[in-house]
Amino acid sequence: MNIALIVTVTLVMGVIFVNGWTDAPNAIATAVSTRVLKPNVAIWMAVVMNFLGALVMTFFNAQVAETISNIVSFDAQGNASQVALAAALFSIVVWSVAAWYFGIPTSESHALIAGLTGSAMALGGLGAVNGTEWTKVLVGLVVSTVMGFGGGFLVTKLIVILFKNVARRTANKVFTYGQAFGAAANAFLHGAQDGQKFMGVFMLGLYYNNLAEKSGSGFIIPIWVMALCSVTMGFGTSVGGMRIIKSVGMDMVKLERYQGFAADLSTAICLFAASIFGIPVSTTHTKTTAIMGVGASKRVSSVDWRIVKDMLIAWILTFPGCGIIAFVMAKLFIAVF
Repeated sequence: MNIALIVTVTLVMGVIFVNGWTDAPNAIATAVSTRVLKPNVAIWMAVVMNFLGALVMTFFNAQVAETISNIVSFDAQGNASQVALAAALFSIVVWSVAAWYFGIPTSESHALIAGLTGSAMALGGLGAVNGTEWTKVLVGLVVSTVMGFGGGFLVTKLIVILFKNVARRTANKVFTYGQAFGAAANAFLHGAQDGQKFMGVFMLGLYYNNLAEKSGSGFIIPIWVMALCSVTMGFGTSVGGMRIIKSVGMDMVKLERYQGFAADLSTAICLFAASIFGIPVSTTHTKTTAIMGVGASKRVSSVDWRIVKDMLIAWILTFPGCGIIAFVMAKLFIAVF
């Protein structure tokens, strides 16, 4: 029995489950807050769309998974690689559950990247970090912020102009259907982005247990891995989510339906573009900045900047915080095991 493999796979599944539990609700937060969808309906829709996004997008374009699998190297002698990878995954679970407990929509994507980086550095120092792939993370931060906030701001302004002379009842009907579609698209693309990230880590776990081979610059992801990761993420989404939905969709900005649609549309455009080009972006980061942009388009004071400040602090702390936890846990795990 390969204990290292069992531990690694269990932790990967745990991280994917936590992602579905804490991160996926961001995709449907606005549709719930504007009462377009009831919470239970929205959550089960997210379960299905997360599953389809992770499965379908990975089948046709697995560039995000490739980026994540190459972002660091755990190459080492003996079982140190497996132990360090397990430490990274353990630190991500700890960080994410703590964030969920306090209702802060921290980014699972950022936690994943920070955890992998900290753990790999414990094993091989700065030389274990692939600077080229890490650059894509920094590009993703800029892209998600600019496209999220800017898109939310501009789409809202455009909607106001286009629907200026449309009866409110008619407009609300349009945006009700539009936002339901937008929430489904957001959940699908969340699965496409985050599902691929964790599939990349899953393949690393198999690789360091000599059960997978790299082909060219990345892995060929088997269908069973896609299905297993997709189902686990969907199950995680079904377990919880209202705490994060409240923070993102209800507390930060009070949204009308056309504003919710604008936030969902700008988020979907950003996530789709990033997925096509293999840029790992945070669904949380993109959605929350889009909501900020939507709120700011009406007036700056309509955004509760205290909530925004808490989120920004969480984002800023995630890279060093989760990275340090992973570094320390990797050193500890290697010394013990």
